[in-house]
Amino acid sequence: MVLSLVSLCAKEVVRDHSSSHSWLRWMPKDLYRALLEAAFSTCRPLAVGELVQRWPELTLRVGGRRKPGQTAPNRLCIQSMLLGVVRGLTDHRCALEVLDLCGVQGDEGGMGDPMGGWSLTVALSTMVLKARVRTRRPQRTRREQKKERDQERKRISALERERDLKRERGQKKRDGELNSNESTNVGERTESSGSVSEEDLSKGVRRRMEMERKRERTVLGSSEREAEEKEMDRDVVVHVRADLFVNGRSWERIHSALSTSGPLKLQCRYLRVEEISVPSISILLDLLPRRGLLGVDIRYSSLGVAGLAELLPLLSTFPALKSLRLHYCNLDFRRVHPSQSEALGELSQGLARLQELRHLSLTALRLPGQLRVLLSSLPQPLEILELPYLSLSPADFAYLSCSHHTSTLQQLDISENRLDENTLPSIRRLLSQASGSLQHLSLSGCGLTDGLLGLLLPSLGGCRGLKSLALALNPLSMAGLMDLVKMAVRMPSLRQLLYPNPLEDYQPGLPDLPSSAQLLDWPLDETLDINLTSNKLNRVLIDNGRSDIFLTCDLLNYDKDMVA
Repeated sequence: MVLSLVSLCAKEVVRDHSSSHSWLRWMPKDLYRALLEAAFSTCRPLAVGELVQRWPELTLRVGGRRKPGQTAPNRLCIQSMLLGVVRGLTDHRCALEVLDLCGVQGDEGGMGDPMGGWSLTVALSTMVLKARVRTRRPQRTRREQKKERDQERKRISALERERDLKRERGQKKRDGELNSNESTNVGERTESSGSVSEEDLSKGVRRRMEMERKRERTVLGSSEREAEEKEMDRDVVVHVRADLFVNGRSWERIHSALSTSGPLKLQCRYLRVEEISVPSISILLDLLPRRGLLGVDIRYSSLGVAGLAELLPLLSTFPALKSLRLHYCNLDFRRVHPSQSEALGELSQGLARLQELRHLSLTALRLPGQLRVLLSSLPQPLEILELPYLSLSPADFAYLSCSHHTSTLQQLDISENRLDENTLPSIRRLLSQASGSLQHLSLSGCGLTDGLLGLLLPSLGGCRGLKSLALALNPLSMAGLMDLVKMAVRMPSLRQLLYPNPLEDYQPGLPDLPSSAQLLDWPLDETLDINLTSNKLNRVLIDNGRSDIFLTCDLLNYDKDMVA
């Protein structure tokens, strides 16, 4: 990557913090962004804090989607940035009103010492609480400035509306006088006509005023909840938007931060919760602002069918919710109980209220034979559907192949659902229906043998837009892998292929049809060259001019999102 001259100069400027007092006061506003990026990239936390404390713009965005090879911001820089935000509340030079940290978190312990999602959530909560205590008196200065700006905008808008009304009233009055002068020979008709004109004029003015009042009421919010949020926002100086990760250890802290009114207010884009009870999740959802929440990810929480049915109505109150992910939440419909059909009905009704849902992920919920009941109630077709470890039945695959979601699917994950001769026709029909939209497909751990894969290859080859394909932990021989790669080179959009280790690479004693768990645990034969398989497969790519395809058997480090 070639750096611009501005970037190179910015790195030199922020290198020596001792000189910041001499150049920061003269720095143009247009260069603050370049200086902040340089401070983050070179890990200069003191420079980060001083720049944020004087931030000259209304909005500051840090994070977002990172480029390949780009690391997340350093932990010290993030902490210094949050401290700069608090200090900026009492600094008249700071104009910050929105701090967007969505996507800024990295993997705990990764390169560059990034701040993970849980640590970031705790740090944000601490910042909100400290800001309320430390800036009670001085915060009124910036709040009053913001209030004065809002009042000035409203005053100007009211003057413009009044001017337009007067202009319209004068124009209609002049038109009425002109018509009156032209029809002097018919006085009665003129008087009648004039009175109608005045009446129409007054009706037009009243209608205009009513429309203005109605528009103002719509802006203020149609629900009591929105009105309450707007009332609480009067004290807010800076809105902090981020992805939040909450578990049992951090629930109290984030609960206090969300329920506290003060100069800083937390807003959530994606919420991830782990090992939290249904009542605690409900309280958390009730505290979040209604607008702006795009996704909810619930993991390792013992929801049960009744608990999920209780949460779905709460989730429906978020109008922008597009993603719902449930991982290992203790839903098992294999256990028959008297109220099972009633519970399924409640789940179906709850999902039907999620009007904007486009991404649904259900992992290890054990729902054999119930896919139609759940997915058919969704009002909009899904774009991302993840159903790993769901014990799907042939009836589930048959429904999925002809559902209203199939033609819009961009990503499909049915890993660890066993496929056989009975389900293969449904899978082929599913791939045929989704061939125009499907970009990412995972069939890992599905029990695909050489014979089953051979029957499935024509359907896979028909997915011309497929970018990534995962087939790990399937019992394939070296011959089956060669057929797979020969098909992959004919797929123009494919960029990533996760293949399984061939059966020949394992130590002796492996069963004839091993399960995915056996393939995962069984040791590889150390006497063989570990690069022999990859060299043969990559030779096929080179011979066909497809070096743009990335082949890997590394299941743990595989990431389909690396494909642009």
